[in-house]
Amino acid sequence: LGLDYTFGIFNKDENKLIGSSGLHTRLGENAREIGYWINANYLKQGYATETVKALIKVGFEIEQLDRIEIRCAPNNIASQGIPKKLGFYHEATLKNRTTDTEGELRDEMIWSMFKEDYVKEDSFAFKAFNSTNEEIK
Repeated sequence: LGLDYTFGIFNKDENKLIGSSGLHTRLGENAREIGYWINANYLKQGYATETVKALIKVGFEIEQLDRIEIRCAPNNIASQGIPKKLGFYHEATLKNRTTDTEGELRDEMIWSMFKEDYVKEDSFAFKAFNSTNEEIK
């Protein structure tokens, strides 16, 4: 539908909200930005990677996007690891382009993946469901 989506990320027992993610429309037509945040107690357990894999699949296979981006701060090594691991390429680092939570300017890295670079593989084997709980194929 071309809407901005946000999602909760839950622990393996699905009884505790441990993070959030989004497939955001701010990049314009046929492109989305994936954002993610994980509670510090759940870092390095694969939650963000699994979430991003699912959103890549939704973006390219269901929404038929041309491009997906991930943006993060250059000093956020954990966030950089996800696009590196999943085949995104570092397109640019923009100087003083965004503000942090205290209103200070900071740099921002842009990681991109294009539809032609997306390779369907078993590690992207997730099922997606619509609002009436029917599987989207």
